[in-house]
Amino acid sequence: MQFSTKRSTPEMRATPCIAVGVFAGRKLSAAAGALDRAAQGALGEVLRRGDMEGKLGSTLILYSVPGVAAERVLLVGLGEETKLREREYREAGRAAIKAAQETGAEMLTLCLVEIHAGRRDASWKARQLALMAAECAYRFDSMKSEKSEPRPLVHVELLTGARDASATAHGLRQGEAIGAGVCLAKDLGNLPANVCTPAFLAEQARKIAKEWKLGVEVLERKDMEKLGMGSLLSVARGSRQPPKLIVLNYAGGAKKAKPLVLVGKGVTFDTGGISLKPSPEMDEMKFDMCGAASVLGALRACAEMKLKLNVVGIIPTTENMPGGAATKPGDIVTSMSGQTIEVLNTDAEGRLILCDALTYAERFEPEAVIDIATLTGACVIALGHVASGLYSNKETLARELLAAGDESYDRAWHMPLWDDYQEQLKSNFADMANIGGRPAGSVTAACFLSRYAKKFAWAHLDIAGTAWKSGKDKGSTGRPVALLTSFLMRRAGKGP
Repeated sequence: MQFSTKRSTPEMRATPCIAVGVFAGRKLSAAAGALDRAAQGALGEVLRRGDMEGKLGSTLILYSVPGVAAERVLLVGLGEETKLREREYREAGRAAIKAAQETGAEMLTLCLVEIHAGRRDASWKARQLALMAAECAYRFDSMKSEKSEPRPLVHVELLTGARDASATAHGLRQGEAIGAGVCLAKDLGNLPANVCTPAFLAEQARKIAKEWKLGVEVLERKDMEKLGMGSLLSVARGSRQPPKLIVLNYAGGAKKAKPLVLVGKGVTFDTGGISLKPSPEMDEMKFDMCGAASVLGALRACAEMKLKLNVVGIIPTTENMPGGAATKPGDIVTSMSGQTIEVLNTDAEGRLILCDALTYAERFEPEAVIDIATLTGACVIALGHVASGLYSNKETLARELLAAGDESYDRAWHMPLWDDYQEQLKSNFADMANIGGRPAGSVTAACFLSRYAKKFAWAHLDIAGTAWKSGKDKGSTGRPVALLTSFLMRRAGKGP
């Protein structure tokens, strides 16, 4: 998908398709009004006949409108003007792009930057429109023998006035970079586990590093053994696929500036190990590496935008399989930090690989560390598929991430991390157990990780409910690439 901006009046723009808004009650937006005047009331007449009411997300295509240079005029319902906020704006933009895709138009000119969306500025609106376009254009058919028919629409243009031209162009460039990062995360998440192995993830990281000039290092099993990563390696014991610890380094800031560290869970397939999962929907456990995918997507976006900060991405990646050598319930393992863990459930493996990665992050003397993981089904029960769970040992960091989620519309919800919950992790035989029982399962998982994050500001995003969709729309969502990128933009001084 190509993106551009254009300063022009709507009626004079010669384009295959121009989209303008209609509010509930058949009220024309400013751009729609300009087209209506040029067409001597033709749009108003169509609305008076009842062809469109302005319901949010509704669309109507008009052809060869007199006095208008565009080949097609696409009317997009905006809903009630006083209730139009971020969600409604995104829905209207998505509806316009989808409707244009169903035509033969190769280019769509959107006149939606002028529409008020709460207090959001032109940059935010352009960024969201670019993300909606990337979302609508996304297809995953690389594993099919017959590919999807290419859609004619390949170019989205945002029409803007002089006042908003610079902000619109800036937001569009940001949206294009974030959209590419989201699509990368989706592609990696959607690949089957027999293709997307730990070695494959490492190779993709090397390719991204080469393309975007990042530093890269891949630690092998022997390297992890030397470091004493007994917790991570305990998860890999049952698999024939060798584990990897991938480290990416984006150096866009001052040489001595402390980096932000992103740690992504990369379990490329999770059977549950000896604590075997039930068969239904086990195929979706290929998505258990979506935390890793989000780190790669965010770093790619960060590099494309040339953000002025330093970011390190750490990805512990392995399969979790049953087998003769697999870790058993009741086994005790020693983490890189020296703390011992009684493994009561081998299906609580994400925290076992993340804890060693968090300890490894200490060597970078980080400004802050954020781990991202499809960690617990309990988080899905708590928050559903709308918000990611957010835990942090530093209130200011939590507030930053919440604000980044709101700004990107990739939202999170602040969950408790009280010491009271730590009691559930007590073990009679080791420093801690890897599970705390059914009550507050997402909270106790975060409490487990917090024991390995005492030397830095840390946050944990549980994305088990947001990283992918099930059912007929099954597939990776690319979340929380947008949230992470928004956070990095803010830290680099490029956010709102």
